[in-house]
Amino acid sequence: MRTDEGPRNRAIVLLSVGHACVDVYQGAVAALVPFFVAERAYTYAVVSGVVLAASLLSSVAQPVFGLLTDRWAMPWLLPVSTLLGGLGVALSGLSGSYALTLAFVAVSGIGVAAYHPESARVARIASGGSHSAMGWFSLGGNIGFACAPLMVAAVVGVGGLRLSPLLVVPALAGAVLCLPVLRALGRPARGGSGGGFSEGAGDRGADDRRAFARLSLAVVCRSIVFVGLSAFISSYVPERAGGGTVAGTAALFVLYAGGAVGTVLGGRLAERWDRVTVVRWAYLVTVAAVAGTVFVPGPAIYVFVALTSAGLYVPFSLQVTLAQDYLPTRVGTASGITLGLTVSVGGLASPVIGAVADATSLRTALAPLVVLPFLAWLLFRTLPEPAVRKPLARR
Repeated sequence: MRTDEGPRNRAIVLLSVGHACVDVYQGAVAALVPFFVAERAYTYAVVSGVVLAASLLSSVAQPVFGLLTDRWAMPWLLPVSTLLGGLGVALSGLSGSYALTLAFVAVSGIGVAAYHPESARVARIASGGSHSAMGWFSLGGNIGFACAPLMVAAVVGVGGLRLSPLLVVPALAGAVLCLPVLRALGRPARGGSGGGFSEGAGDRGADDRRAFARLSLAVVCRSIVFVGLSAFISSYVPERAGGGTVAGTAALFVLYAGGAVGTVLGGRLAERWDRVTVVRWAYLVTVAAVAGTVFVPGPAIYVFVALTSAGLYVPFSLQVTLAQDYLPTRVGTASGITLGLTVSVGGLASPVIGAVADATSLRTALAPLVVLPFLAWLLFRTLPEPAVRKPLARR
């Protein structure tokens, strides 16, 4: 009977909730855009700079923090970065100065960037190498991102931007929740004492940079599909199924909700089969699902949106742990690139999709997305399943 199961489960739950408390600020910046436009008369072109300051800075900075955490273990980054992420968004509503707004949003982006590489490392240790546990950790981030519009609407929608300081509350909660995990992490493993977590010792194995490069390209393909659909699905579904704005909002909700299911399902499946096999099948399913989303008219489109979401999120946490195992001497770098830099490419591709849609139609612009999961499948087709480097269990 494993005596460490309870403490590890508690650690993952705390980390997952903390992850939600950080990623809520990734979605909060975009949710604040209508209020910046309404209260400060920002144009859409001007306000797009605010979103770019948060998302692009966060994505590019994550590999930098990954390099730092590879050199020095910095678990203290978890509470500090959580607070930075929340403070930046909370202060962005207090000043009408565009420069200050950009600066505060940039601070939030840096906080989010600093959090992810180190939190992925700590979660891997706390999980004991369990794919299911890493799936639950990733789920927290998905839930936080999806809840951001609700949080902003509940606070700023009621009292305006002057109430934006209240948005710091999730950051305060997240910073507190990670402290018990860090205390356990800092305690040495002791027989039967319920001590801390240990990452393992000895030879970590050699880096497989070619495999990591192919994995990163697959993540780029996934990111373009997900970000592209996130940006345009609410406009496309009413064209294909009718129903107006409500139909578009419902489709976007299905896209996010299916992702929550897919993240947990991916971890469960990887406990039964190896990760590479699970990801391969997920991308094959996604090819058919995206094709249905783009080409099948009527209410059936919601089924295909749900399948697309699940298919894109089954690989999500598995690709993070695969990246860590392909670069076992640079776990922080692997996490930062997988969670940050490659994801930013999806955001950069969205304007291209929009330009094609303006010149032709949304259907024509979204059609190339069908090919990208197939390319991801091709990239995974010859990828090896790395030896799992599990943290040492407590004895």
